[in-house]
Amino acid sequence: MENVERHPPRAWILAARPHTLPASASPVIVGWALAFSAQSFHLIPALICLLFALIAQVISNFANDYFDYKKGIDNEERLGPKRAVAEGWIKPKTMLRATLGLLALDGLLGLSLIYYGGWQLIIIGAIIGLFALAYSGGPYPLSSHGWGDICVLIFFGIVPVGFTYYVQALQWTTAVTLCGVAVGLVVINIMVANNYRDRDTDRKTGKITTVVLFGERFGRYFYLFNGLAAVLLCQYFWFTGNYFVALLPILFIPIHFFTWRKMVCIYEGKALVVILQETARNALIFSLLLSVGLIL
Repeated sequence: MENVERHPPRAWILAARPHTLPASASPVIVGWALAFSAQSFHLIPALICLLFALIAQVISNFANDYFDYKKGIDNEERLGPKRAVAEGWIKPKTMLRATLGLLALDGLLGLSLIYYGGWQLIIIGAIIGLFALAYSGGPYPLSSHGWGDICVLIFFGIVPVGFTYYVQALQWTTAVTLCGVAVGLVVINIMVANNYRDRDTDRKTGKITTVVLFGERFGRYFYLFNGLAAVLLCQYFWFTGNYFVALLPILFIPIHFFTWRKMVCIYEGKALVVILQETARNALIFSLLLSVGLIL
């Protein structure tokens, strides 16, 4: 990391947290597969949805970097990857300007989807932008008041899966909702892994997460439950005759369990950083298994 200050592009790449991008790509991929299975796949809106989601993820990461620094959450006791503003690689005002600039860019990109999905998408886009900032900023930062898990379920599960499908098929089904919730559950574990690692420093700085609220034991089993519940939701497709959609996600269980066991064994400290990275990878694997099942 010692060369970051002399290489500004590297600082911005680290601030974007590329290892978290599967969280935004995964639900869009599932939305693609749902549209394909309904014979409604359209390449251009599908790609716009992916780019919109990736930029929204970076906006959230930049905002989190800036606001956690301002609130003193990112300090010398932090166990996770280093943050650009806290380390002095990027000035706070520069990070804020970049965040707002990307927000404007993503808004313009989202407007292009009106052609495919109608004017009502303006409301959805505005809500997504608002929550990208409100997640870690504003007078009531959601991630610091125990609402992070719900936000992830909605904005990294139901919303991206549902509206990626909607702008192509112009409808919403029970299967879309179930897939959105399933993806949201595995993506929540990226946050749980982060909060499990940072539970002691979060408690000291007053950041309230579900792991801080309910303790280490809750965090440990909440992580396990989310992955298993996602697979269980997919079993709905047995009743619709889509057997591959039910079967393939079962392959996710040993992968999920292996990462969970590793998290439990490590228990605390910087070594838990690897769990965050594996969990992001696992979310992508689950989404690919689900997507292949939908396509088949």
